[in-house]
Amino acid sequence: MPAEAPTILATSGGFRRGPRGLEFSPLLRHGLDLAGRPGADRRSRVTYLGTAGGDQRSAAAEVHAAGARAGVEVTVLDLFPMPSVDDVAATLLGSDLVWVGGGSVANLLAVWRVHDLPGHLRAAWEAGVVLGGVSAGSICWFRGGTTDSYGPELRPVTDALAFLPYGNGVHYDSESRRRPLVHRLVAEQVLPTTHCTDDGVGLVYRGTELVEAVSDVAGAGAYVVERGADGRAAERRLAVRRLG
Repeated sequence: MPAEAPTILATSGGFRRGPRGLEFSPLLRHGLDLAGRPGADRRSRVTYLGTAGGDQRSAAAEVHAAGARAGVEVTVLDLFPMPSVDDVAATLLGSDLVWVGGGSVANLLAVWRVHDLPGHLRAAWEAGVVLGGVSAGSICWFRGGTTDSYGPELRPVTDALAFLPYGNGVHYDSESRRRPLVHRLVAEQVLPTTHCTDDGVGLVYRGTELVEAVSDVAGAGAYVVERGADGRAAERRLAVRRLG
C-alpha cells in the first residue's frame, strides 16, 4: 500500500528493548501507519538495512524476531559480503517501509553508492514506499548532519543523499556536543537550515515538507536551527505530538 505522497520518517528512535528483547516502538509503528494498511491477504512489509552497523548477523536476527512478534514481514537487506536478495530494486519497491539502522553514516553512504542504492531508494520513495531510520538512518536522507563516523570527535558529513534539502541533527538531548556543533555549522553555512530530534522523536516529511514531529517519549523535543540575518544560528522548538 503506497503512501499518498513520498514520505520520510527521520528519527532518533525506532526499535527499543522490551521484556522479550528488541521490539517495534510506537515511533517505528508510526512509519507503518504512514504507509497505510495493506490488504487482508498480507502483512505489512518492512525492509531493514543495517549497513551503518556493518550488517551484523545478531542485529538481523533480533530484527527478524521483533518483526515476528509485531506481526510484520521483515526482509533484512544485507550488502556484506554481497547483496542478500537477488533484486534489490524490486525488494525495496515491494516494501511498505524501509527502515535504516544506526551506526556510521559515512560508511553507509560509501557502501550504498557502490551498490547503486541511492537510485533504488529514490525510486521507492517516489513510488510511495515510506523511508525511515534512526541516527545514521536519519541523517542519510538529508544533505548532511553531525556524525562520529570518523572518530570520537563529532564532525560534519555534507554528502548525504539530499532527498530532503536540510541538515539533520540527531540525539540532540542525549549527546551534549551535538547542539553546539549544529549551531556552529549552521552559522558557518556548512549545513543549511537543520532539523533536529531528541531521542524518541521523529520528523515526518511529505515530499520535502516537514509536516509533523511525533514522539514516544514524554517531553522530548524537535527543533529547527537556521541562520539569521546577523549570521548567528537561531533555534526554534517545534510542537511534538505524543504517540500512544
